[in-house]
Amino acid sequence: MFNNDSESGDKLLLLKLKEGSSEAFDALYEKHWQSIYSAAFKRLQNPDLAKDMTQDVFLQLWLKREESNILNLVAYLHTSVKNMIFNWMERERKFTPVPELLLQLKVSMDEADSAILLKEFMQAYEALILTLTPSQQVIFRMRYQQDLSTSEIAEQLDISRKTVQNQLNKAVIQLRASLTLISILFLFGTR
Repeated sequence: MFNNDSESGDKLLLLKLKEGSSEAFDALYEKHWQSIYSAAFKRLQNPDLAKDMTQDVFLQLWLKREESNILNLVAYLHTSVKNMIFNWMERERKFTPVPELLLQLKVSMDEADSAILLKEFMQAYEALILTLTPSQQVIFRMRYQQDLSTSEIAEQLDISRKTVQNQLNKAVIQLRASLTLISILFLFGTR
């Protein structure tokens, strides 16, 4: 019933959707669900969760049909699924420890622009470390870059192990959310 071969087709379907057309919704869903599902699955590696998030993205599109003024549907849908994944990760506390995150990034080097993205990620990672206090930077680097134990760090710096643990804990808390966001942006950048 609808021509949905182009962006202008999406705009027409969005206008019909705003008027409550379930046929327009079905056409948009059929046209874009695979792309959104693929984006979600790539990040989550869980088919059921990716399917649920894809359904939620389209459910929100339907529920907000009357008030939304979407100019670029593809960008809107991809941003919606990104935000949903990020919110889910926050709720589930699915933060990747720094060493595992770096390993994941090295493993994903098989894509053509991954080297550039990895370089950008490492620059952002280094900039984040520089936001820590000087003592936190030293302790963080010794723990996660030199792989020293907290006891070894305490001995080398001639401070108590408890001080090392406290400084490390503060550093990790400060960096956790930012590193998670950077990793999500990196992973979405490799789609």
